[in-house]
Amino acid sequence: MATNLPMSPQLEQIHGEIHDNFRALANGFQKLDKIKDSNRQSKQLEDLTGKMRECKRLIKEFDREMKDEEGRNTPDVNKQLNEEKQSMIKELNSYVQLRKTYMNSLGNKKVELFDMGAGVSEPTADDNVQMASTMSNQELINSGMKTMDETDQVIERSKKTVQQTIEVGTQTAVTLKGQTDQMGRIVNELDTIQFSIKKATQLVKEIGRQVATDKCIMLFLLLIVCGVIAIIIVKVVNPNNKDIRDIPGLAPPAARRLLSLSTRVQFK
Repeated sequence: MATNLPMSPQLEQIHGEIHDNFRALANGFQKLDKIKDSNRQSKQLEDLTGKMRECKRLIKEFDREMKDEEGRNTPDVNKQLNEEKQSMIKELNSYVQLRKTYMNSLGNKKVELFDMGAGVSEPTADDNVQMASTMSNQELINSGMKTMDETDQVIERSKKTVQQTIEVGTQTAVTLKGQTDQMGRIVNELDTIQFSIKKATQLVKEIGRQVATDKCIMLFLLLIVCGVIAIIIVKVVNPNNKDIRDIPGLAPPAARRLLSLSTRVQFK
């Protein structure tokens, strides 16, 4: 859009986009008067609301760029740019009020222009909201800047929420990784314990077999000893029993004494 105001290319582009949206809003409200179906009117109001949101964003961007260039412009240029900004804010508020009129006539409260989050909606007539036609330029500027500040605060809160969500997600991922590693170590330890139990079971079985073998050997030795003792006892008790062979070194001493006596008699 051509203008006599001295603007930088960036400001001129934003200014042109704002007035293009204003023309679209004017044409949209003219078409709205010709629409009779309430559903189509609601859809048209939603489209116009989107245009007004875009105008609001562009005006805020225009104000930011204007402040950035304030030091490079003359006081007269800054004054003209400020007046142009006030004019655009006033024109946008007039469309906002026009939209409220159509909304009240339709009884439709679904579309909200400055939706600041759940549970927040724009004021109604019962809230004693000042009409744009009765507000001064300074009041319009203050109202617009207040709305922009509130929007900035909501955006900042949203950014913080997103950042906190990312941090929680990162911490959760780290915790899960630690728990996964710990579970892996526990599984490895269980495998080691199971292997040790198997080895211990095999060792116990081997020891049991060795003990059983030793017991058998001891039993055989005990039987042998008992047999020898039994033979010795029988031989001592009944030395004349010929069924039991003499054990070397265990001949009855009485026989030797008799033999000695008989030998002495012969010599005499």
